[in-house]
Amino acid sequence: MITSLFRRKIFWFFVIGLVCGLIVWRVIPGFAKNQKKETTYTVKRDTIKQTLTISGELDAEEKVTLRFAASGYISWVGVKLGDRVKKYQAIASLDQRELQKNLQKYLNTYMSERWDFEQTKDEYREPAQDYWNLSWDQRRELDRALEKAQFDLNSAVLDVELKDISLKYAVLISPIDGIVTKVAMPVAGVNVTPTQAEFEVTDPATLYFSLLPDQTEVTGLSPGMTSEIVFDSYTDEKVNGSIKDISFIPKAGETNTVYEVKIQFPLGDSLQTKYRLGMTGDATFVLSEKPEALVIPLSFINTEKDKKYVMKKNKDKKDKVYVTTGIESDQIIEITDGISEGDIIYD
Repeated sequence: MITSLFRRKIFWFFVIGLVCGLIVWRVIPGFAKNQKKETTYTVKRDTIKQTLTISGELDAEEKVTLRFAASGYISWVGVKLGDRVKKYQAIASLDQRELQKNLQKYLNTYMSERWDFEQTKDEYREPAQDYWNLSWDQRRELDRALEKAQFDLNSAVLDVELKDISLKYAVLISPIDGIVTKVAMPVAGVNVTPTQAEFEVTDPATLYFSLLPDQTEVTGLSPGMTSEIVFDSYTDEKVNGSIKDISFIPKAGETNTVYEVKIQFPLGDSLQTKYRLGMTGDATFVLSEKPEALVIPLSFINTEKDKKYVMKKNKDKKDKVYVTTGIESDQIIEITDGISEGDIIYD
């Protein structure tokens, strides 16, 4: 008896819940729709700007990666990360004792070849006094002996020069003023390969904002065009810059066809600049500007296939009016035909 009564209660609870759900599903959306308030806008004239915003990052014109020409034993490291260096300043060195010994060895070889050459010349002079009375084979033998001695001497000279170059390459010298931004091997006393002992120097005075617009965007840009930059690190500041250079060829290694655009902007004292390599931000360009244009908010524009229209108020009814548009910004769009100043439209 109790079980039968309990089942009937469950059944009626289920029926009542189902009915309530249907009511909510059918009635509430219609009520909300009827309560939606239509927004109107009175067409007016205003200044409209067509802008282009491109993201980018800070890069530097002068930044170098320094490596030793050969493997060796690091005997001295003269900089640490963040140090400022002058142009032609030495920053690290390999042990030069072996290189100096090799240079001395090849100098000795050069002297030996030099004496051999002088001896060959002396031997050449005696029969050469009667050179044209010698047979053709004898003349050829004398010429070849002298030429060979000259070749050996030239090779000895080149060996000495190469060893001298190797000795000079044992010291890393910065070719630019700047800040040391990488020290892969900060301590001396270890054997390294060229890639294990990299040093990077960047000149902060050559910082620029690098953009990579695609082939459809770059056509609207030109050298000298001004822009407004907002860095992600300093969102409350706007920096004015101008285009210094636009690459003629696409940047290699990118998936799309993009061109590097370099923007110069004031750095102030480059030694105390707050900007850092790799900082990101957005640069905004004004592509076109039109004062006293007939404009409406973008949200009032409707699209039907390839045509645009608005819902215009006509006494107590709405008329669908097709319009012709001009330039547009992020929020408003220019109307060149279809409606007039003072008309009221609906969203």
